[in-house]
Amino acid sequence: MDHNPFLKPWIQPHPNRTAGKGTIERPGQTPNIPWQTRSAPPTEFENQLGDALEQVFESGATELADVVAGLNAQGFRTSAGTVWDEASFRVELARLAAK
Repeated sequence: MDHNPFLKPWIQPHPNRTAGKGTIERPGQTPNIPWQTRSAPPTEFENQLGDALEQVFESGATELADVVAGLNAQGFRTSAGTVWDEASFRVELARLAAK
């Protein structure tokens, strides 16, 4: 499963730090859903943005202006179909961080 349908974003996970408490996970058992932080699978746009950002960073971009220029050079546009600028990129990352 690539998301936790039971996630309540206002409740943060609190792992048990006492040795010996709980159970040991074994391969093939039910996935550890409580620690999955996404409440829904990523959208197609989010997946494409991730792929585009990988290419931008692989090309050596380290500064915000370089990242924005790299996205625009690839022809990757905002979800509204416009070219990226530093402000729109910051807004998009803030939106994704709040999910």
